[in-house]
Amino acid sequence: MTMKFIALATLTAALALPFGAVQAQTANNTTKKPAATTKAPAKKPAATQAKKPVAKRKVPAKTAKAVEAATPVESLSSRLSEKELAIADLIHTGKIQCELGADVTVKADEANRGFFHVTTGKRKYYMHPVESRTGALRMEDGRLGAMWLQLGNKSMLMDQRAGQRLADECATNEQRLIAEQMKANNTPGLLDDLKK
Repeated sequence: MTMKFIALATLTAALALPFGAVQAQTANNTTKKPAATTKAPAKKPAATQAKKPVAKRKVPAKTAKAVEAATPVESLSSRLSEKELAIADLIHTGKIQCELGADVTVKADEANRGFFHVTTGKRKYYMHPVESRTGALRMEDGRLGAMWLQLGNKSMLMDQRAGQRLADECATNEQRLIAEQMKANNTPGLLDDLKK
């Protein structure tokens, strides 16, 4: 009987131990309440509390263009109007020679009608047609701020942000013929000053 009593007492003590520890911890938590009545530290002046602006991470233009071209939410061509798609059909493609030995390559994007890869040297642009009031055929890369302007007798590549021409007097064989006809007939170009 004493063995049973010792085993039962040990078991009761073991079971009561966690319950007692919980009660002791709860008692400790309630006794700490008066410490919470101490005053909060004084607020710092507003000048030191101002938060630094969080720097926004910019997605590199190359990455953004690759994502847009490879996995668009909607077809890129569906973003263009019928007039813009009609302009795209008139854009000269291929390697186009420019003044000072420069050249510009214009290649249609086969996956997205109306979009073009335009390159000169190490610069690469992804352009689409934009309606123009002047009658010139115009394409733009809105992200990089570049513009391809195609006239009857010549084309040019411009950096709109820097306000400078990257390639000028670019002409296909067709444009050269028109330029020669304009000279023979003394016809001013679209961007030439009109003679008074």
